[in-house]
Amino acid sequence: MKAFTKHEGLAVLLDRPNIDTDQIIPKQFLRKIERTGFGVHLFHDWRYLDDAGTKPNPEFSLNQERYKGASVLVTRDNFGCGSSREHAPWALEDFGFRSIIAPSYADIFYNNCFKNGMLPVVLKSEEVEEIFQSVAAKVGAKVSIDLEKQKVTSPSGKEYSFEVDSFRKYCLYNGLDDIGLTLQHEAKIQSFEEKNRGEVPWLYAGKK
Repeated sequence: MKAFTKHEGLAVLLDRPNIDTDQIIPKQFLRKIERTGFGVHLFHDWRYLDDAGTKPNPEFSLNQERYKGASVLVTRDNFGCGSSREHAPWALEDFGFRSIIAPSYADIFYNNCFKNGMLPVVLKSEEVEEIFQSVAAKVGAKVSIDLEKQKVTSPSGKEYSFEVDSFRKYCLYNGLDDIGLTLQHEAKIQSFEEKNRGEVPWLYAGKK
């Protein structure tokens, strides 16, 4: 998993509350078994005017020229609600987002973001509104997020502090998903397996 330490990127505004995971990545695109390739389907029903995804909707923010290449999503309350599909953060990450800023998130989606290398920042509604205004006022507006200092810097230069669980912060800062955390104890795992193989060799019959 890619570590998150500090990121500065173009911000895009998505001015809608209660965006559910079926809007983030519609159900018809969940048949893939790999974790890549979902970005093209992100917000499909809003991004495109046709089912095939060949006619971009010029009114949707992600399709507007000023937001091309955005890596910070600024949105409203209860982002990621609905079903608990992990494909939602996969699609956001595959599209190129490294961080999301919102007043609140659905719990499962929030947790899945950390497990997939994205930082979901929680700020007060009035602070998010200030960032909205700052981004809207300037084409090419960038937002900076510093995980170590737990600070967001808006395009106007104003700083906002955010809270994050220490364990989640450690994992994201060091690029450790669940597998990476387990492999930190690889030497102990190998030592146990070697000892266990000698004690119950029949369990390892046919295994190298």
